[in-house]
Amino acid sequence: MSLPSLHPLDKRAPVGMLWAGRDDHGRDRSLDSLDLLARLLGHDSVSRNPNRALIDDVAGLLRGAGLDPVILPDPSGAKANLFVTAGPTDRGGVMLSGHTDVVPVDGQAWTVPPFALTRRDGRLYGRGAADMKGFVACALSAVLRASRRELRTPLHLALSYDEELGCLGVASLIDMLDRAPFRPLLCLVGEPTGMQVASGHKGKIALRATCTGREAHSALAPLGLNAIHLGADFLGRLRVLQDRLEREGPKDDDYDVPYTTVHAGRIEGGVTLNIVPNRCVLDFEIRNIVEDDVGALLAGLREEAEVLSLAARARAPEAGIVIEELFSYPGLGTPTDGEAVRFVQGLTGANGTIKVAFGTEGGLFSQRLGVPTVICGPGSMAQGHKPDEYVTEEQMARCEAMLGALLDRLEAGL
Repeated sequence: MSLPSLHPLDKRAPVGMLWAGRDDHGRDRSLDSLDLLARLLGHDSVSRNPNRALIDDVAGLLRGAGLDPVILPDPSGAKANLFVTAGPTDRGGVMLSGHTDVVPVDGQAWTVPPFALTRRDGRLYGRGAADMKGFVACALSAVLRASRRELRTPLHLALSYDEELGCLGVASLIDMLDRAPFRPLLCLVGEPTGMQVASGHKGKIALRATCTGREAHSALAPLGLNAIHLGADFLGRLRVLQDRLEREGPKDDDYDVPYTTVHAGRIEGGVTLNIVPNRCVLDFEIRNIVEDDVGALLAGLREEAEVLSLAARARAPEAGIVIEELFSYPGLGTPTDGEAVRFVQGLTGANGTIKVAFGTEGGLFSQRLGVPTVICGPGSMAQGHKPDEYVTEEQMARCEAMLGALLDRLEAGL
């Protein structure tokens, strides 16, 4: 795959040589995934912060190995995606995909430093160790190793930003791949699956319902229109829909929750108790299995909102409910009997497949680019987003073994 740089690379200070050279056992530390994980965890890449220092650090390692990474900055230049190819550039290959941002640690009772690697009792602690810098470290190690081998089929690495905000940052990377003369034959997203092969996940649409009422003194509450009450009425419609989906909706028993879910996660309204509130905001989401039509579900909720709005306008013409989309990403449903799943199973030695409850960028690679996509990575999402997040050394070793088998296949030409 030939992908010319679409943006000038930012020339910053050279990467330090802390990981250069060999250890006491003669191993090249620049290729060691645990050392690379320590390096990645040392960057505070919480989504609200820039990730550029991490990206430039990785880019420096790749350039030091003779590779030519493409950096795709956001408009501010503070955040960026990265794409690099090891091996021939005139054909498709296998793409390893990971995100570099992590969730905040605010308000969490960590017993170890969140932005440093703590190694204890076979566990590797740090924010993002499971979700998903553990995989990124293994993938980066694999690409650096690939630069020293004669691959007949290329290995690509794609790193994104703002995945934790709703898969927002990866768009420019997908646009670049869409314009490229060659597309990957397979995408392996390394979100934590306990090294099980996952073929799918639900889609998600995040929504906001803004409810408008009319303010009044609370002693004269019936003369106003309470926006919180209007929001509560709409919340009731969400609960009715959820009950119907649980009873009557399509099912996919590969999921822990085998049906589409509707969830309200935030509600805000009112200023003080003695004022009838004129505004209420309700944030909610729909996480749909592939068999459900999320567009039809949303259309039904808009109809419910309009019915409530019409009744409210009879008392206050300015009243109503407006629903807006905040972000969305599609679900993933790679055929379990397809070549992509069988290929990754061959790398891991797995027989079965799972589907994961959380979303990934995999659905975007699959739907936007038509690239067969499989999810498989070290660690468990049960550890993600929590204090003292960790990935085990055993899981990292299994990931390294999978990517080592992948390099052998790419060297042989698949």
